[in-house]
Formats: sequence, C-alpha cells, structure tokens
Amino acid sequence: MLHRDFNGEDGLSRGHGRFAWYELLTTDVAAASAFYREVVGWSAKDASTSALPYAIFTAGLTEVGGLMDSPPGAAPRWVGYVAVDDVGGAAGLWKKLGGAIYVPPTDSNIGRVSIVADPQTATLGMVGGLRRGGSADQLDSQGHIGWHELLATDAVKAFAFYRALFDWQAAAMEKDSLDFYQPFAVDGRTIGGVFNKLPRVPVPFWLYYINVADMDAALSAVNAGGGKVVHGPFELTPGHWITRCIDPQGAMFALQGKRRQGAKESPDASQLTWTAEWGGFASRGKVLRSVGKSKTKPKK
Repeated sequence: MLHRDFNGEDGLSRGHGRFAWYELLTTDVAAASAFYREVVGWSAKDASTSALPYAIFTAGLTEVGGLMDSPPGAAPRWVGYVAVDDVGGAAGLWKKLGGAIYVPPTDSNIGRVSIVADPQTATLGMVGGLRRGGSADQLDSQGHIGWHELLATDAVKAFAFYRALFDWQAAAMEKDSLDFYQPFAVDGRTIGGVFNKLPRVPVPFWLYYINVADMDAALSAVNAGGGKVVHGPFELTPGHWITRCIDPQGAMFALQGKRRQGAKESPDASQLTWTAEWGGFASRGKVLRSVGKSKTKPKK
C-alpha cells in the first residue's frame, strides 16, 4: 500500500465518510488470489510498482480492492479505507479524539492515505484523492463489499467517535437483553453497524461482508479452497443470508446473499446464544439475529 509515487492525478470522487477501498494483507498472494476468484468471482491484475508488489481485485471490470503481502509478523487481515476530504485534517482530528496514528498522511499508490487505530484499537485506513476503484454506489452489486461491521469494546463510545470524524448518522437501533446493534448511515444510506464484542475477544476489529449471488456455491468454494466457515449460514431477513468465514491464510471475511429455495440454517444458527470463534475472535449471535429480524440491516 505505501509507495511515495503520487503523480498528481485527480482522485476519483468519493463522498466523505464512505468506505471507498479495501486491501487484503496476506502471507500468500497467489493462493489468496485463487481462493477469492473461486469464492466471489474476483479476478486479480498486477499493479506493482518498482517499490511495491501490488495486485488489484476486480469484480467484472470494476476495481474492488488491493492485494499485497502482509508486513513481517503481521496476521493476514482485511483493511477498509474510508474516504475523507482532507487526510491531514482527518488524521489530526482522529488523534485529538483519542485515536492512534500508525501511518501518518502519506502519498501512496492508491492516493493519500493514513493508517489509524480508534481509541479501542480497531484499525482502519483513511484515503483522499483515491485513484482506484469504481463507483461509491455499488453496495448492492455482486462481488462488492456491501456491509461494514465493527466489533467494539464499547459500541456507544465507538459510534460517537466515528460519528464525530466521518459524519455517520445513526440508523434505527435494535436493543435486546444482551446488548444493542447500532446501524450507521452515510448521506442517508445505511452501510454498516457497530456492536459490542464478547469480553474474551482480544481486540476490536472491522469485518467486511462481500455480496454473492449464490451463497451455497460460495460456501462450497470456501471449503474446497481450504477456507473455513466459522458461523452460518443463517437467514437475517427472508431470502437474505449471511455467513462468516476465514480464508486459508487466516484473514476473516463474511458473505451475504441468496440461497436455494428451501435451504436450512446451520444448527448453530438456530441458537440465539451462539458464539463463533476463529483465530481467537468471537462475537454474539443474538445481537445479529435480532437486528436481522427487525430489518434494520438493508435487505438485498
């Protein structure tokens, strides 16, 4: 991702506060490329520079995200980038509000970026003048990331932090006996949610949901390709299913889409108190199910 070769090209238009780019940091770029091709239909094209090996995931002709080697000793993971009007100003406000700056505003191969961690240590990227990717209005398109979920230590404080930074709006909040799930919107469009992680989860993190046309085919490819289904599939709203997975190198991701007529939920999905653990992480299932049944998450 980091490469000081900004050539002054105009960045693609991105609304402030929208997730605009994604990167997979992995220990095996070739294997990860093949895995996601089979699971979600992405192609990968080389976009390396003399300073940085880098590939671009594409859904059809549209660029979706980047693919690169993870830093030595770092666990494979997905990183989302939020578009901002002024990276320097946003980084300054981020730090003022209690967040940490891992990479200060830097010109890169995708635009001007900063890698940051919120006060509860969940990591994120910010980007200005993004020069890659497609339209910001493709949340519902197959092969695109359509939902963004933060597992936080304190969801109330986490949402207040991001709202102050990115002008996220609170959508209708669903409460239950354990916790609440706070959906958030940008310019009136609901794009994700924030909720409390289980206490045994070592760190807060962001989870990204990829749209697929055929959930059953995608899950078959996950298993065949050496990945793991860690929870699901289960039905949030009629016809809209989600599944949480881990790829063969250890990066967490999720899928959302339709299944064949008469498909059944996995046995654990029928339990409101399920917990799914992968790589030391876990999350509450009851919160997600109660949100789904109330349709606070957009129906695809």
